[in-house]
Amino acid sequence: MLVENEFGVLSRVVGLFSGRGFNIDSLTVAPTNDEALSRITLVTRGDEQIIEQITKQLNKLIDVIKVIDFEPENAIEREMVLVKVSAEDQSRAEVLRIADIFRAKVIDVTPKSYTLEATGAPAKVSAMVELLRPLGLKELVSTGPVVIGRGAKGWKG
Repeated sequence: MLVENEFGVLSRVVGLFSGRGFNIDSLTVAPTNDEALSRITLVTRGDEQIIEQITKQLNKLIDVIKVIDFEPENAIEREMVLVKVSAEDQSRAEVLRIADIFRAKVIDVTPKSYTLEATGAPAKVSAMVELLRPLGLKELVSTGPVVIGRGAKGWKG
């Protein structure tokens, strides 16, 4: 969503979801190249009818300028994750091997753990996390997906 960068806009968007019983899987908000506008990337689930209903309701909000339901073939989607994983003597090499395969960066090292940073398509990030899980996942934090349309055309209201 492209929205006016004003106090209370995010609250109204989230209130619309909670008031209608829709769940938000992830939510990312940031200003755009235009200081007057913010971009909300929101991930939710539902069939075509539910997504259409959500889109119509969002478009009714006064501060919402534009809502786009990105189709995977027309978008670039990335997610960033920080993962703290046990790294005892026997698993240290395996953690580093998995990090290398997924091009993750080691951003913190202790005698008993590594903290990794990985960025990529959500499926790639999830695959890495699932390989690390049996080694002893201590902590996980994720941005959730962010999306931008493919091609040269920008996204303006």
